[in-house]
Amino acid sequence: MAAIIESGWLYLITHFSDFQLASLGSFFLHESVFFLSGLPFIYLERAGLLSKYKIQTKNNSLAAQEKCITRLLLYHIGVNLPLMIASYPFFRFMGMKSSLPFPSWKVVLSQIIFYFILEDFVFYWGHRFLHTKWLYKHVHSVHHEYATPFGLTSEYAHPAEILFLGFATIIGPAITGPHLITLWLWMTLRVLETVEAHCGYHFPWSLSNFLPLYGGADFHDYHHRLLYTKSGNYSSTFVYMDWIFGTDKGYRKLKALKRNGVKEESKET
Repeated sequence: MAAIIESGWLYLITHFSDFQLASLGSFFLHESVFFLSGLPFIYLERAGLLSKYKIQTKNNSLAAQEKCITRLLLYHIGVNLPLMIASYPFFRFMGMKSSLPFPSWKVVLSQIIFYFILEDFVFYWGHRFLHTKWLYKHVHSVHHEYATPFGLTSEYAHPAEILFLGFATIIGPAITGPHLITLWLWMTLRVLETVEAHCGYHFPWSLSNFLPLYGGADFHDYHHRLLYTKSGNYSSTFVYMDWIFGTDKGYRKLKALKRNGVKEESKET
């Protein structure tokens, strides 16, 4: 498998420049992962499949889903792509490279873990700031147009917020200057995580059922269906920042009530 990956990578770095791979290649990778992972949830909602795992009973209208997709394409081409192109010189300056050999798996793993922790920290405080009155009204309310989120709504946001989200995502790689394949792996994992957090479904196989500190869809869905001043659950990936600063109290109280309700029902039967 490693030989196949290296062979494919050798083809890429032979036929394309570092700039093409780091900017255009990253953009096409992002678009592919984002839409391929997000579109199935639109189909599930429209077809009513796996509805017993849907967190909210409400469905989005066809017009609302189409509006989301149209705006996403506009923002991705008009904001994301220029940002990726403009950031290339800085990444090169910080030491990013695409040549073989690949870094060791220990280096890749340690960098990915660092990126997740740093992104979650930056995102938490930035997200809380976006929920102040003025910024919510003029910026963050765009993202909250969808009180019943689905996968693709994860990146549906005001252009100013898109820039912030991009900063939270790339600050880790910008600091460490990783190999391009590490950057691509991080980008893929981050996109899959945020799509899952907004998917609107809590499955038996959802990561939050197995990773205690992972938030997931159930955690973030609560954030979307409450008023901006009372929502909490500001973290992007993990739950510990909300726990430490007490911004998940409403969510934990609701979960406790549901658990107690289930226990009472089981006693009665």
